[in-house]
Amino acid sequence: MQPRTKDMTSGSPTRLILMFSLPMIVSNLLQQVYSLVDSVVIGRLEGVTALTAVSASGWLDWAIISIAMGLSQGFAIQIAQSFGAGDHKTTRRACGQSILLSLMTWVLLETVAQLALYPVLRLLKTPDDIIDLTALYLRIIFAGMPLIIGSNLLSGFLRSVGNSRTPLVAMVLATLTNIALDILFVATFRWGVAGVAVATSLAQGVSFLVCLWAVVRLPMLHPSREDMRPDPAMMKQLIRLGGPIAFQYLVIAVGGLILTRVVNGFGFIFVAGYNAAARLQGPLEMVGVSISASLGTFAGQNIGAGKLERVRQGVRSCAVITLSIALALAAIIIPLRREILMLFVQDDPAIVEQVLAYGSNFLTVMAGGVWTLYALFTYRSALQGLGDTFIPMLSGFVELAMRLGAALLLPPLIGEWGVYFAEVLAWGGAAVLLLIGYHQRVRKLEGRLGIQDSAR
Repeated sequence: MQPRTKDMTSGSPTRLILMFSLPMIVSNLLQQVYSLVDSVVIGRLEGVTALTAVSASGWLDWAIISIAMGLSQGFAIQIAQSFGAGDHKTTRRACGQSILLSLMTWVLLETVAQLALYPVLRLLKTPDDIIDLTALYLRIIFAGMPLIIGSNLLSGFLRSVGNSRTPLVAMVLATLTNIALDILFVATFRWGVAGVAVATSLAQGVSFLVCLWAVVRLPMLHPSREDMRPDPAMMKQLIRLGGPIAFQYLVIAVGGLILTRVVNGFGFIFVAGYNAAARLQGPLEMVGVSISASLGTFAGQNIGAGKLERVRQGVRSCAVITLSIALALAAIIIPLRREILMLFVQDDPAIVEQVLAYGSNFLTVMAGGVWTLYALFTYRSALQGLGDTFIPMLSGFVELAMRLGAALLLPPLIGEWGVYFAEVLAWGGAAVLLLIGYHQRVRKLEGRLGIQDSAR
């Protein structure tokens, strides 16, 4: 049976975005579930030290993997626009060149990641209690990088043509695999941190294989041998779209790494509490990421079809939906913050109490400010779908400046609360720039299209 595609250039924008995003919400939720299962298993079976070692890898892991993810998001923009215009020849060529660029990216990132790991961990002032465990975890994760890159690339291909169901199936199977392997490797074999890393990598392999199965069955996504030969013009176009996104993520990661250095300076217990709460940032982001990703596909297809007014309708709908969800999540999470964090922590009661105190404060700030993050996602995806990756790249610099400014200037004034607010201030600053950039982009497109588009 051939996997489904979805033409988003007609019909209700709100309904299309919601229906298309639902499988992605479930998929991303499942991805976060298996990340949280990692934390629960390692935290409760191996203790605070092992949990902190895994959690402390977050920004460094993101700094490497996000470069490939950013490129693949840019590649998906070209594929969505070509598909929306009905140009399947260009769609196949874009897929083939995306695969070539992703292979080259993997070789470069793998080499840098493995060689620079320990020097970077020391530069970040990673506590001696956890540096070796964190390095072990990251070496295994980086070894599985081809599976992570491949899974993200092929999921992007499928979503670009309106297929969000196959990535969902892939994530369901990956989640079940990860949970089973976590229990086997950590609870049964007692491999500790290494077991969690191996389970995560193998689960990504399952996701990759499922997406590959779907891609080869969709003619418009199945590149020929000719499409796989280097095409400098298409590569240049793909890098033009994906390069700024990858660079934007890298800039954000640099800010996160510097923030990690600041956090590490507060000592092991604070690091444990902060990182325990930080493990929940992914689940908090999940709905906003999914709906905005749906918006990106919607915008890409509709601008490819010359329907700017439909893009505007979609952005308005997305903004209202995500704001409502963000406020509801904050109302649920803030009162239950300690109970949620207790799922991850099991150790000496005195240590646990200190970890919970720090973690609860950070989770309160994070949940209360997540609406700004959802606004960031909405307008960034809208701009990317419209083919503008420059302003989103600039937003990464704004995040960097706001995160660093808050992390370096606020702690001397208000203590650890300055570290907590660094994230929310970074999100808010970037969201303002993206909102302004979106409206400027729409005005330019109105002039280019002669305002001849319609909401048909």
